[in-house]
Amino acid sequence: MSDVKPIRTKSDYGAAMAAVRKLWGAQAGTADGDRLDVLATLVDAYESEKYPMDPPDPIDAIKFRMEQQGLTRKDLEGLIGTRTRVAEVLNRRRGLSINMIRRLHDELGISAEVLIRPTRTKTAA
Repeated sequence: MSDVKPIRTKSDYGAAMAAVRKLWGAQAGTADGDRLDVLATLVDAYESEKYPMDPPDPIDAIKFRMEQQGLTRKDLEGLIGTRTRVAEVLNRRRGLSINMIRRLHDELGISAEVLIRPTRTKTAA
């Protein structure tokens, strides 16, 4: 692994990605698997620094988790409140309360950091 080095430039990034593609599927615990792990970590660090991503909108995160877990609006009633309250929240007419945030975080595993962000407002048609 002596030729593995930090990724500082686009050229370094391209070379690291080529090496990752070549090593993809290597068995964990082997020399190639270890090299893949190190390269993937370096690539992730470089991408996080050069191409940071904003956390998702809270409502988008809730809808995504609902889709992932096959949940319906009715399933959210125990976490958010009445059917009307669920509709208001998902339609961005009502914000999330701290208790809703806690329950959504605990039950659905959505990051509290995402849930406390301001929701994107819907523009009037």
